[in-house]
Amino acid sequence: MIVLFSTCLMMGCKKLVESDPPSDSVTDVTVYSSDATAISVLNGIYSTANNFTFQGAGSINVLAGLDADELTLYNGVTSDYTKLGHYRNQLSQIVNKPFSGAENWPFLYSFIFKCNAAIEGLYGSEHLTPAVKQQLLGEAQFFRALNYFYLVNLFGDVPLPITTDPEINTKLARSSREKVYEQIIADLQQAEEKLSADYLNETLLGTSQERTRPTKWAATALLARVYLYTKAWGKAEEKATSVINNKSFFELLPLNSVFLKNSREAIWQLQPTAINFNTVDAQLFIIPQTGPSVFFNPVFLSDTLINSFEPDDLRAKNGNWINTTIYKLTPTLNDTVAYAYKYKLNLPDASITATTGPANMKEYFMMLRLGEQYLIRAEARAQQGNLMGAKEDLNSIRKRAFSPEKPVTVNDKDGLLAAILHERQVELFTEHGHRWLDLKRTGKVDEVMKGITPFKANGAPWQSYQQWYPLPLTIDLQRAPNLVQNEGY
Repeated sequence: MIVLFSTCLMMGCKKLVESDPPSDSVTDVTVYSSDATAISVLNGIYSTANNFTFQGAGSINVLAGLDADELTLYNGVTSDYTKLGHYRNQLSQIVNKPFSGAENWPFLYSFIFKCNAAIEGLYGSEHLTPAVKQQLLGEAQFFRALNYFYLVNLFGDVPLPITTDPEINTKLARSSREKVYEQIIADLQQAEEKLSADYLNETLLGTSQERTRPTKWAATALLARVYLYTKAWGKAEEKATSVINNKSFFELLPLNSVFLKNSREAIWQLQPTAINFNTVDAQLFIIPQTGPSVFFNPVFLSDTLINSFEPDDLRAKNGNWINTTIYKLTPTLNDTVAYAYKYKLNLPDASITATTGPANMKEYFMMLRLGEQYLIRAEARAQQGNLMGAKEDLNSIRKRAFSPEKPVTVNDKDGLLAAILHERQVELFTEHGHRWLDLKRTGKVDEVMKGITPFKANGAPWQSYQQWYPLPLTIDLQRAPNLVQNEGY
């Protein structure tokens, strides 16, 4: 059976397979009887996403970074099978190992179930303000597409439930990646039409300075990424251009302004939900003077990533997007670790929920940003033979990373595509698994991981099937005759 809904905690979930829809406010028709309660459904989904799948120790940011050549796992971690499995590229289909490889499956399908329920409830409601109903439908379709994007890129072919009907969903087999992408694109195209072009306030009837609700531009930006992944180069360029040309909302900012609250580089951010803290990622990635630790700061940047920066790249300089900590490894020996420093506020901050005060003292978690759109367009242009346009976009990103400026000098297509892939590595590190997904979609994963995995896995070699996560054995496969496991597991 397919995972339809879960009440998930950080390291575990209640029963994930339901023969009937679960009892939850998202499925209660009365919740769609007023604007405020309907809005609360989507607010609840964003809040949960902020704390689990997209941010924190078990997030895609961390686990995909460990899968690839981006993060190093602290050697004191010896019993966390999830992080060990990802870091060593030795995942397991046995969920209670625990969640080694399939940890985000239940979270992502839980979000999809809630989006499906919201779409059904919203369409069936006759009590909502039309503008509110339209915006919420767009948000639900946008967020469903986002979750399917990660499922199809982490697991490959996946089940594709788009209703809450258990008679349909419990019999679903895995849909092809092409079919899943068709659904993602359809959802995003409809979201583009429904979502407001302006950022909205909590009532969805007025505008806001907060960039915490998806807009038309979020759907357009995600469409640009999806078209890039599906090799629809012309469409990827078109959608990225639409976002880039919206100068009234978006611009590239200096390095240390990018990740601030309501940054003009932000297309969509998540508002903090941890009490008195800005972002969970700041708490996770910033290594204290005591050094890494098993539970609170178990990962840091890999030597491979650090060495990939050009010597004069400002992103790698202390205090910009990377920082270092020197700590005592033994009473007589010091060690130095480099960590992601895109988010800098890791201490309690009671002002984070304040509506007044300087925005430059607060950070919101970035979900989509303009810098990625320039890199999407650069790659799409290069693939179409527009090398000059591709270089212009690539140099727009490099302009803020180097002083004096250091424009790219390659003039052939293959060289330029390699330069763009490198720029994505040093620009988008620790953001939503970009590096891991880039290696797979560009066909570089075997080449890169063959040289990396033996050092992470005590000599065990890389095998190509390891680029796909296993489906959870005890959650779904043993209860679903129409599902089959990924090869190798």
